Amino acid sequence: MTEEPMIVTRERLLDGSLMEEAKRRAPADTVFQSDAAIQADLDAKLAEHGSREDVWLFGYGSLMWNPAFHFAERRGGTVQGWHRRYCLWLRMGRGSPENPGLMLALDRGGSCQGALFRVPADRAREELLLPWRRELFTGAYRSRWVRVMTEDGPVRAATFVVNRDYPRYAGRLDEALIAERLATASGALGTCRAYLRETVAALNGLGLRDRSLERLHRMVGSD
Repeated sequence: MTEEPMIVTRERLLDGSLMEEAKRRAPADTVFQSDAAIQADLDAKLAEHGSREDVWLFGYGSLMWNPAFHFAERRGGTVQGWHRRYCLWLRMGRGSPENPGLMLALDRGGSCQGALFRVPADRAREELLLPWRRELFTGAYRSRWVRVMTEDGPVRAATFVVNRDYPRYAGRLDEALIAERLATASGALGTCRAYLRETVAALNGLGLRDRSLERLHRMVGSD
């Protein structure tokens, strides 16, 4: 019998049940970060930020259309020095060992438009623990502070960039190969095709565009 799809929700990130289910479904050789290590990473980042200042988080993929945490404000912005790229192989989530998918990450160079979320200072640790658990779970990403330009000026924001030492870092791939993987790969969280569609739609909803993603979307086609 086919298992029900996994759904990323605030509640399941908060109680840890999403991570436990992901571990149960993951390939046997998958290495996970401990929750203690994830929390230590968050605490270290927050220690670099004023304790009374609201915290901005920059999202460029599924965080834009399913943030699964509480925030006070959302706006568009552009980060310099990093660009959005399909550069992580997926053997779980939206792929499988037999039919691997690809996931977006921020890689070095260029620029990237995305969504900024403002989290009130008094809720920062509680709420940011949820995207930290979500993104740092396997070690594929690393957290860092970046400078994001907005219509109201620059803001300092936390985000998640690719860990180039991660075993499934793919580097630069041919566009045709990316499109083929996005068109066919799926896993417990759904299809790579749907992820691409939702990401393009989220950018458009913010009045932003990513022509590379739009071109892939045309190549891959609709569900």
